[in-house]
Amino acid sequence: MSLTGTPFFLTCIALVIVAIVLPLGLWGRIGGPRLVRGLVRFFMLLFAQVTAIALVFVMVNNANSLFDTWDDLLGTADHAGVAKDLGADGLGGKKISDVPRQLQKFEPATDPVMGAGVQQTQLKGRLSGVSGEVYVWLPPQYNDPAYRDKKFPVVEVLPGFPGSAKSWFGTLNAGEQLRPLMAQGKVKPFILVAPRTTLLGDVDTGCVNIPGKVNADTWLTVDVRKMVTDNFRASAKPGAWAVAGYSAGAHCAVKLALAHPDRYRAGIGLSGYNDPALETKSLAGRDPKLREQSNPINILKAADAAGKPPRTALYISGASGDGYQAGLGLQQLAKKPTTVKVKRIPSNAGGHSAAVWRNQVPEIFHWLSGLLKP
Repeated sequence: MSLTGTPFFLTCIALVIVAIVLPLGLWGRIGGPRLVRGLVRFFMLLFAQVTAIALVFVMVNNANSLFDTWDDLLGTADHAGVAKDLGADGLGGKKISDVPRQLQKFEPATDPVMGAGVQQTQLKGRLSGVSGEVYVWLPPQYNDPAYRDKKFPVVEVLPGFPGSAKSWFGTLNAGEQLRPLMAQGKVKPFILVAPRTTLLGDVDTGCVNIPGKVNADTWLTVDVRKMVTDNFRASAKPGAWAVAGYSAGAHCAVKLALAHPDRYRAGIGLSGYNDPALETKSLAGRDPKLREQSNPINILKAADAAGKPPRTALYISGASGDGYQAGLGLQQLAKKPTTVKVKRIPSNAGGHSAAVWRNQVPEIFHWLSGLLKP
């Protein structure tokens, strides 16, 4: 039974009802010795507590898209595959153009919370070795005959940790918010792509490549990206691509955009951080070398020192102590053509929550509309 499916949710509700009815109906009818009566009543109360907690957990999990499967919840999932050493650029000595075309079978997303128009596929990354689900949302113009010869810009969207690839479509309601804005011409039509990011048990990969363990960077920036251009009318130009995320996904988005200006024009970080060690389960944060290399501050410093500041535009938002200072640090370092827009979120806006990030969806896509070009 699926962790996020309706049958399991209804089962939890039914068990809670049973847990309430049992004590009401049987409390005074329990026979036997006093010890036996006490134990039976104790276990009825314990059953009521456990079922109530389980129902609350399911409701919170479904509302916030934290865990997608039982394996994700239990920390037993392994989507990493064989993680070869792919070198500093994550390509293993190859060019992206050399990788054969990979046509995928897509079907409508099975979870109704994601809204209309979301498609899903199971992708086996040819370079990264990662296997996982990828969700794709097409703008209303995609099937319009007037756009049949047009290629579209793409935004890759990443959740926090723990987090499901469904979150931007379900919890943040991005597709439903953007569809009318795109149809009215208020926002440019984008393809939205949401790949799995929980790849290795109950740890956060930090979106890095670790030979022998996981190639998360290559999965996101090469395999998923190429799959989209192979299967949809999506531009392959870096100027047509952006990556966006919230919380741990914000760290990834900013890091990947700065590290790969040959693949992304922009990065959006909502309530993120620069130091990966701030996520206690981050693989990147546990390794001193990776911690240094994957900090966006250090990526930008290295690029500036080499005289090659990236042509990257960043949009970073957060409250004080929750992403705002991280954005200011990058803004102070940025040299042209790097640009950093920082927005301060009021401390009373809702904290580190989906409600805050959901409200920012229209604004960040308005910003991207003036930036990405197919």
